[in-house]
Amino acid sequence: MTDTVPTASTGDPTATPQFADMLAQVTRRREEFTAKRHVPRDMVDEFVRLGFYRAATPARFGGDALPPARFLRMVERVSEADGSAGWVASFGSASVYLAALPVRTQERIYAGGPDVVFAGGLFPVQAATPVEGGYRVDGRWKFASGAMAADLLGVGIGDGAGGRPRTAVLPPADVEIAENWDVVGLEGTGSHDLVVRDVVVPEEWTFVRGGAPSVDEPLYRYPSVAYAAQVLAVVNLGIARAALDHAIRVGGGYAGITGAPKLADRAYYRIAVAKAEAELRSARAFFYEITEEVYATVEGGDPATAVQTGMLRMAAAHAAKVGFDVVRSAYGLSGTTAIHSGHPMQRLLRDAAVVPQHAFLTEGMYDGAGSVLMGVPAFPGFV
Repeated sequence: MTDTVPTASTGDPTATPQFADMLAQVTRRREEFTAKRHVPRDMVDEFVRLGFYRAATPARFGGDALPPARFLRMVERVSEADGSAGWVASFGSASVYLAALPVRTQERIYAGGPDVVFAGGLFPVQAATPVEGGYRVDGRWKFASGAMAADLLGVGIGDGAGGRPRTAVLPPADVEIAENWDVVGLEGTGSHDLVVRDVVVPEEWTFVRGGAPSVDEPLYRYPSVAYAAQVLAVVNLGIARAALDHAIRVGGGYAGITGAPKLADRAYYRIAVAKAEAELRSARAFFYEITEEVYATVEGGDPATAVQTGMLRMAAAHAAKVGFDVVRSAYGLSGTTAIHSGHPMQRLLRDAAVVPQHAFLTEGMYDGAGSVLMGVPAFPGFV
Protein backbone atom coordinates (compact mmCIF):
# COMPACT_ATOMS: atom_id res chain seq x y z
CA MET A 1 0.00 0.00 0.00
CA THR A 2 1.25 3.50 -0.85
CA ASP A 3 2.43 5.54 2.12
CA THR A 4 0.10 8.43 2.84
CA VAL A 5 0.75 11.88 4.21
CA PRO A 6 -0.49 11.82 7.83
CA THR A 7 -1.98 15.33 7.68
CA ALA A 8 -4.86 14.37 5.38
CA SER A 9 -7.38 14.14 8.22
CA THR A 10 -5.92 16.78 10.53
CA GLY A 11 -5.12 20.43 9.93
CA ASP A 12 -5.23 21.80 6.38
CA PRO A 13 -3.95 19.13 3.96
CA THR A 14 -3.61 21.73 1.17
CA ALA A 15 -1.05 23.70 3.21
CA THR A 16 1.60 20.95 3.38
CA PRO A 17 4.81 20.88 1.33
CA GLN A 18 3.71 17.53 -0.08
CA PHE A 19 0.51 19.06 -1.43
CA ALA A 20 2.48 21.93 -2.98
CA ASP A 21 4.82 19.43 -4.65
CA MET A 22 1.84 17.54 -6.06
CA LEU A 23 0.35 20.76 -7.48
CA ALA A 24 3.66 21.59 -9.14
CA GLN A 25 3.70 18.14 -10.73
CA VAL A 26 0.13 18.55 -11.99
CA THR A 27 1.07 21.90 -13.53
CA ARG A 28 4.11 20.42 -15.26
CA ARG A 29 2.18 17.44 -16.61
CA ARG A 30 -1.18 18.89 -17.63
CA GLU A 31 -0.31 18.85 -21.35
CA GLU A 32 0.64 15.19 -20.93
CA PHE A 33 -2.80 14.46 -19.45
CA THR A 34 -4.43 16.14 -22.43
CA ALA A 35 -2.32 14.22 -24.94
CA LYS A 36 -2.92 10.86 -23.24
CA ARG A 37 -6.63 11.63 -22.69
CA HIS A 38 -6.36 10.45 -19.09
CA VAL A 39 -4.51 11.11 -15.84
CA PRO A 40 -2.00 8.25 -15.51
CA ARG A 41 -1.92 5.89 -12.56
CA ASP A 42 1.34 7.29 -11.19
CA MET A 43 -0.32 10.70 -10.83
CA VAL A 44 -3.37 9.12 -9.23
CA ASP A 45 -0.97 7.43 -6.82
CA GLU A 46 0.12 10.92 -5.73
CA PHE A 47 -3.53 11.71 -4.98
CA VAL A 48 -3.72 8.46 -3.05
CA ARG A 49 -0.64 9.40 -1.04
CA LEU A 50 -2.22 12.74 -0.12
CA GLY A 51 -5.44 11.17 1.11
CA PHE A 52 -7.86 11.82 -1.74
CA TYR A 53 -8.93 8.18 -1.94
CA ARG A 54 -9.36 7.64 1.77
CA ALA A 55 -11.29 10.89 2.20
CA ALA A 56 -14.63 9.08 1.78
CA THR A 57 -13.62 5.71 3.26
CA PRO A 58 -15.39 4.97 6.56
CA ALA A 59 -13.34 5.50 9.70
CA ARG A 60 -14.20 1.95 10.77
CA PHE A 61 -12.11 0.73 7.81
CA GLY A 62 -9.22 3.11 8.47
CA GLY A 63 -10.43 5.95 6.29
CA ASP A 64 -10.65 9.67 7.02
CA ALA A 65 -14.38 10.14 6.21
CA LEU A 66 -13.63 13.85 5.82
CA PRO A 67 -16.28 16.54 6.23
CA PRO A 68 -17.27 17.50 2.67
CA ALA A 69 -15.92 21.06 2.85
CA ARG A 70 -12.45 19.73 3.66
CA PHE A 71 -12.39 17.44 0.64
CA LEU A 72 -13.94 20.03 -1.66
CA ARG A 73 -11.16 22.50 -0.86
CA MET A 74 -8.61 19.84 -1.76
CA VAL A 75 -10.25 19.31 -5.17
CA GLU A 76 -10.57 23.06 -5.73
CA ARG A 77 -6.83 23.54 -5.28
CA VAL A 78 -5.95 20.75 -7.73
CA SER A 79 -8.39 22.26 -10.24
CA GLU A 80 -6.53 25.57 -10.13
CA ALA A 81 -3.53 23.69 -11.50
CA ASP A 82 -5.51 21.59 -14.00
CA GLY A 83 -9.22 20.99 -14.46
CA SER A 84 -8.85 17.40 -15.66
CA ALA A 85 -6.68 16.46 -12.70
CA GLY A 86 -9.17 18.11 -10.34
CA TRP A 87 -12.06 16.24 -11.97
CA VAL A 88 -10.29 12.88 -11.56
CA ALA A 89 -9.24 13.66 -7.98
CA SER A 90 -12.85 14.58 -7.17
CA PHE A 91 -13.85 10.94 -7.54
CA GLY A 92 -12.07 10.21 -4.31
CA SER A 93 -15.52 11.05 -2.95
CA ALA A 94 -17.13 8.14 -4.80
CA SER A 95 -16.48 5.78 -1.91
CA VAL A 96 -19.49 7.46 -0.30
CA TYR A 97 -21.58 5.31 -2.63
CA LEU A 98 -19.77 2.14 -1.56
CA ALA A 99 -21.03 2.72 1.98
CA ALA A 100 -24.39 1.35 0.74
CA LEU A 101 -22.79 -2.06 0.16
CA PRO A 102 -23.14 -4.72 2.86
CA VAL A 103 -20.55 -4.33 5.61
CA ARG A 104 -18.98 -7.70 4.80
CA THR A 105 -18.42 -6.56 1.19
CA GLN A 106 -16.81 -3.34 2.39
CA GLU A 107 -14.57 -5.37 4.69
CA ARG A 108 -13.30 -7.22 1.62
CA ILE A 109 -12.84 -4.01 -0.37
CA TYR A 110 -10.76 -2.35 2.35
CA ALA A 111 -8.93 -5.45 3.52
CA GLY A 112 -5.72 -4.12 1.97
CA GLY A 113 -6.17 -0.60 3.32
CA PRO A 114 -8.50 2.40 2.97
CA ASP A 115 -7.04 3.82 -0.26
CA VAL A 116 -9.29 2.35 -2.96
CA VAL A 117 -9.75 4.06 -6.33
CA PHE A 118 -13.36 3.61 -7.46
CA ALA A 119 -14.73 4.88 -10.79
CA GLY A 120 -17.78 4.10 -12.84
CA GLY A 121 -20.07 4.74 -15.75
CA LEU A 122 -23.66 4.37 -14.61
CA PHE A 123 -25.50 5.59 -17.71
CA PRO A 124 -27.26 4.66 -19.82
CA VAL A 125 -28.54 2.17 -17.25
CA GLN A 126 -28.56 -1.35 -18.73
CA ALA A 127 -31.06 -3.96 -17.60
CA ALA A 128 -29.31 -6.91 -15.92
CA THR A 129 -30.75 -10.42 -15.79
CA PRO A 130 -31.43 -11.69 -12.25
CA VAL A 131 -29.77 -15.04 -11.62
CA GLU A 132 -29.37 -17.10 -8.49
CA GLY A 133 -27.41 -15.00 -6.02
CA GLY A 134 -26.90 -11.98 -8.25
CA TYR A 135 -27.18 -10.43 -11.71
CA ARG A 136 -25.90 -11.30 -15.17
CA VAL A 137 -24.44 -8.04 -16.50
CA ASP A 138 -23.95 -7.19 -20.17
CA GLY A 139 -23.80 -3.76 -21.81
CA ARG A 140 -21.97 -0.51 -22.46
CA TRP A 141 -21.82 2.61 -20.29
CA LYS A 142 -20.50 6.13 -20.94
CA PHE A 143 -18.53 8.82 -19.11
CA ALA A 144 -16.41 6.61 -16.82
CA SER A 145 -14.09 9.39 -15.65
CA GLY A 146 -10.86 8.13 -14.11
CA ALA A 147 -11.52 4.52 -15.08
CA MET A 148 -8.02 4.02 -16.50
CA ALA A 149 -6.53 4.12 -12.98
CA ALA A 150 -9.32 2.47 -10.98
CA ASP A 151 -9.08 -0.46 -8.56
CA LEU A 152 -12.84 -1.07 -8.84
CA LEU A 153 -15.40 -0.10 -11.46
CA GLY A 154 -19.16 0.41 -11.23
CA VAL A 155 -21.87 0.15 -13.92
CA GLY A 156 -25.60 0.92 -13.77
CA ILE A 157 -27.78 -2.20 -14.00
CA GLY A 158 -31.36 -1.12 -13.38
CA ASP A 159 -33.65 0.81 -11.09
CA GLY A 160 -33.30 0.63 -7.34
CA ALA A 161 -35.33 2.24 -4.59
CA GLY A 162 -36.67 5.67 -5.50
CA GLY A 163 -35.78 5.24 -9.16
CA ARG A 164 -32.06 5.55 -8.41
CA PRO A 165 -29.73 3.30 -10.41
CA ARG A 166 -28.55 0.03 -8.97
CA THR A 167 -24.81 -0.27 -9.46
CA ALA A 168 -22.73 -3.40 -9.93
CA VAL A 169 -19.15 -3.29 -8.66
CA LEU A 170 -16.57 -5.23 -10.67
CA PRO A 171 -12.80 -5.71 -10.78
CA PRO A 172 -11.10 -4.08 -13.80
CA ALA A 173 -10.32 -7.55 -15.21
CA ASP A 174 -14.05 -8.03 -15.88
CA VAL A 175 -14.45 -4.71 -17.70
CA GLU A 176 -13.20 -3.47 -21.06
CA ILE A 177 -12.38 0.23 -21.30
CA ALA A 178 -13.28 1.46 -24.79
CA GLU A 179 -10.93 4.43 -25.24
CA ASN A 180 -13.23 6.79 -27.12
CA TRP A 181 -12.93 10.02 -25.09
CA ASP A 182 -12.63 12.54 -27.95
CA VAL A 183 -13.76 15.94 -26.70
CA VAL A 184 -12.79 19.59 -26.42
CA GLY A 185 -12.32 20.48 -22.75
CA LEU A 186 -11.36 18.28 -19.77
CA GLU A 187 -9.65 15.98 -22.26
CA GLY A 188 -7.48 14.46 -19.55
CA THR A 189 -10.32 12.96 -17.50
CA GLY A 190 -10.29 9.70 -19.47
CA SER A 191 -14.09 9.53 -19.42
CA HIS A 192 -14.20 6.55 -21.76
CA ASP A 193 -16.93 3.95 -22.21
CA LEU A 194 -17.05 0.77 -20.14
CA VAL A 195 -18.05 -2.55 -21.71
CA VAL A 196 -19.06 -5.67 -19.75
CA ARG A 197 -19.87 -8.93 -21.49
CA ASP A 198 -21.89 -11.62 -19.73
CA VAL A 199 -20.45 -11.33 -16.22
CA VAL A 200 -22.34 -12.54 -13.14
CA VAL A 201 -22.08 -10.07 -10.25
CA PRO A 202 -23.15 -11.34 -6.80
CA GLU A 203 -25.99 -9.45 -5.11
CA GLU A 204 -23.69 -8.37 -2.28
CA TRP A 205 -21.50 -6.52 -4.80
CA THR A 206 -24.35 -4.25 -5.89
CA PHE A 207 -25.81 -1.13 -4.29
CA VAL A 208 -28.33 1.60 -5.02
CA ARG A 209 -26.63 4.94 -5.69
CA GLY A 210 -27.79 7.25 -2.94
CA GLY A 211 -29.30 4.31 -1.07
CA ALA A 212 -29.26 3.84 2.69
CA PRO A 213 -25.71 3.34 3.96
CA SER A 214 -24.77 0.32 6.03
CA VAL A 215 -22.19 2.43 7.90
CA ASP A 216 -23.40 5.01 10.43
CA GLU A 217 -20.90 7.86 10.34
CA PRO A 218 -21.70 11.54 9.71
CA LEU A 219 -20.35 11.64 6.15
CA TYR A 220 -22.75 8.90 5.04
CA ARG A 221 -25.74 10.86 6.36
CA TYR A 222 -24.80 13.80 4.12
CA PRO A 223 -26.90 13.83 0.89
CA SER A 224 -24.77 11.68 -1.40
CA VAL A 225 -26.15 12.73 -4.80
CA ALA A 226 -25.83 16.40 -3.85
CA TYR A 227 -22.25 15.69 -2.80
CA ALA A 228 -21.59 14.06 -6.17
CA ALA A 229 -22.70 17.30 -7.83
CA GLN A 230 -20.57 19.41 -5.50
CA VAL A 231 -17.30 17.60 -6.15
CA LEU A 232 -17.70 18.34 -9.87
CA ALA A 233 -18.90 21.92 -9.48
CA VAL A 234 -15.93 22.84 -7.30
CA VAL A 235 -13.67 22.12 -10.27
CA ASN A 236 -15.00 25.29 -11.88
CA LEU A 237 -14.30 27.33 -8.76
CA GLY A 238 -10.67 26.28 -9.10
CA ILE A 239 -10.51 26.90 -12.85
CA ALA A 240 -12.13 30.32 -12.43
CA ARG A 241 -9.62 31.22 -9.71
CA ALA A 242 -6.77 30.36 -12.05
CA ALA A 243 -8.27 32.41 -14.89
CA LEU A 244 -8.92 35.44 -12.75
CA ASP A 245 -5.48 35.28 -11.16
CA HIS A 246 -4.00 35.22 -14.66
CA ALA A 247 -6.02 38.30 -15.66
CA ILE A 248 -4.89 40.14 -12.52
CA ARG A 249 -1.26 39.17 -13.00
CA VAL A 250 -1.17 40.09 -16.67
CA GLY A 251 -3.11 43.31 -16.14
CA GLY A 252 -0.43 44.66 -13.85
CA GLY A 253 2.32 44.55 -16.44
CA TYR A 254 0.98 44.06 -19.94
CA ALA A 255 0.86 46.82 -22.55
CA GLY A 256 -0.91 46.17 -25.83
CA ILE A 257 0.91 45.88 -29.14
CA THR A 258 -0.51 49.26 -30.21
CA GLY A 259 1.36 51.08 -27.44
CA ALA A 260 -1.80 51.78 -25.43
CA PRO A 261 -1.58 52.02 -21.63
CA LYS A 262 -1.09 48.82 -19.68
CA LEU A 263 -4.30 46.98 -18.82
CA ALA A 264 -4.35 47.92 -15.15
CA ASP A 265 -4.44 51.59 -16.16
CA ARG A 266 -7.71 51.09 -18.07
CA ALA A 267 -10.94 51.60 -16.14
CA TYR A 268 -12.90 48.96 -18.08
CA TYR A 269 -10.31 46.32 -17.19
CA ARG A 270 -10.25 47.19 -13.50
CA ILE A 271 -14.07 47.23 -13.32
CA ALA A 272 -14.43 43.87 -15.08
CA VAL A 273 -11.81 42.22 -12.88
CA ALA A 274 -13.44 43.58 -9.73
CA LYS A 275 -16.90 42.39 -10.79
CA ALA A 276 -15.59 38.92 -11.61
CA GLU A 277 -13.81 38.76 -8.25
CA ALA A 278 -17.04 39.66 -6.43
CA GLU A 279 -19.06 37.11 -8.40
CA LEU A 280 -16.58 34.29 -7.81
CA ARG A 281 -16.16 35.00 -4.11
CA SER A 282 -19.94 35.28 -3.62
CA ALA A 283 -20.68 31.97 -5.35
CA ARG A 284 -17.85 30.30 -3.45
CA ALA A 285 -19.03 31.66 -0.10
CA PHE A 286 -22.58 30.35 -0.69
CA PHE A 287 -21.18 27.00 -1.82
CA TYR A 288 -19.13 26.43 1.34
CA GLU A 289 -21.65 28.03 3.68
CA ILE A 290 -24.44 25.60 2.77
CA THR A 291 -21.96 22.69 2.74
CA GLU A 292 -20.89 23.38 6.31
CA GLU A 293 -24.48 24.06 7.44
CA VAL A 294 -25.74 20.73 6.16
CA TYR A 295 -22.78 18.78 7.52
CA ALA A 296 -23.33 20.33 10.95
CA THR A 297 -26.95 19.16 10.77
CA VAL A 298 -26.11 15.54 9.98
CA GLU A 299 -23.15 15.50 12.36
CA GLY A 300 -25.58 16.56 15.08
CA GLY A 301 -27.75 13.53 14.36
CA ASP A 302 -30.55 15.12 12.33
CA PRO A 303 -31.26 14.36 8.67
CA ALA A 304 -30.72 17.04 6.06
CA THR A 305 -34.00 18.73 5.17
CA ALA A 306 -35.37 18.87 1.65
CA VAL A 307 -34.63 22.59 1.55
CA GLN A 308 -31.03 22.00 2.63
CA THR A 309 -30.55 19.33 -0.02
CA GLY A 310 -32.09 21.62 -2.60
CA MET A 311 -29.70 24.39 -1.59
CA LEU A 312 -26.74 22.05 -1.98
CA ARG A 313 -27.88 21.17 -5.49
CA MET A 314 -28.45 24.83 -6.36
CA ALA A 315 -25.13 25.98 -4.88
CA ALA A 316 -23.34 23.36 -6.98
CA ALA A 317 -25.05 24.39 -10.22
CA HIS A 318 -24.49 28.05 -9.38
CA ALA A 319 -20.78 27.50 -8.71
CA ALA A 320 -20.41 25.72 -12.06
CA LYS A 321 -22.23 28.52 -13.90
CA VAL A 322 -20.48 31.42 -12.20
CA GLY A 323 -17.12 29.72 -12.61
CA PHE A 324 -17.70 29.51 -16.36
CA ASP A 325 -18.92 33.11 -16.47
CA VAL A 326 -15.78 34.32 -14.69
CA VAL A 327 -13.52 32.40 -17.07
CA ARG A 328 -15.35 33.86 -20.08
CA SER A 329 -14.94 37.34 -18.65
CA ALA A 330 -11.22 36.78 -18.06
CA TYR A 331 -10.88 35.39 -21.60
CA GLY A 332 -12.62 38.45 -23.06
CA LEU A 333 -10.30 40.75 -21.15
CA SER A 334 -7.27 38.93 -22.54
CA GLY A 335 -7.78 40.41 -25.99
CA THR A 336 -6.29 39.14 -29.22
CA THR A 337 -3.48 37.21 -27.55
CA ALA A 338 -6.02 34.75 -26.12
CA ILE A 339 -6.93 33.41 -29.56
CA HIS A 340 -3.59 31.60 -29.84
CA SER A 341 -3.82 27.86 -29.15
CA GLY A 342 -0.98 27.98 -26.63
CA HIS A 343 -2.46 30.79 -24.55
CA PRO A 344 -3.40 29.71 -20.99
CA MET A 345 -6.94 31.03 -21.41
CA GLN A 346 -7.64 28.54 -24.18
CA ARG A 347 -7.27 25.57 -21.85
CA LEU A 348 -9.13 27.28 -19.02
CA LEU A 349 -12.04 28.29 -21.25
CA ARG A 350 -12.41 24.83 -22.78
CA ASP A 351 -12.31 23.10 -19.41
CA ALA A 352 -14.70 25.51 -17.69
CA ALA A 353 -17.23 25.14 -20.51
CA VAL A 354 -17.58 21.41 -19.84
CA VAL A 355 -18.48 21.55 -16.14
CA PRO A 356 -21.96 23.17 -16.36
CA GLN A 357 -22.84 20.72 -19.16
CA HIS A 358 -22.92 17.86 -16.64
CA ALA A 359 -26.43 16.58 -15.95
CA PHE A 360 -26.06 17.37 -12.23
CA LEU A 361 -25.15 20.99 -12.93
CA THR A 362 -27.50 22.27 -15.62
CA GLU A 363 -29.86 25.26 -15.40
CA GLY A 364 -32.62 22.80 -14.47
CA MET A 365 -31.16 22.62 -10.95
CA TYR A 366 -32.47 26.13 -10.33
CA ASP A 367 -35.96 24.87 -11.18
CA GLY A 368 -35.60 22.01 -8.69
CA ALA A 369 -34.34 24.33 -5.97
CA GLY A 370 -37.11 26.81 -6.62
CA SER A 371 -39.67 24.03 -6.38
CA VAL A 372 -38.34 22.91 -3.00
CA LEU A 373 -38.21 26.47 -1.69
CA MET A 374 -41.85 27.07 -2.64
CA GLY A 375 -43.13 23.73 -1.41
CA VAL A 376 -44.09 22.22 -4.75
CA PRO A 377 -42.84 18.85 -6.04
CA ALA A 378 -39.40 18.94 -7.65
CA PHE A 379 -38.48 16.66 -10.51
CA PRO A 380 -37.75 13.03 -9.52
CA GLY A 381 -34.37 12.41 -7.93
CA PHE A 382 -33.68 16.07 -7.07
CA VAL A 383 -33.83 15.56 -3.30
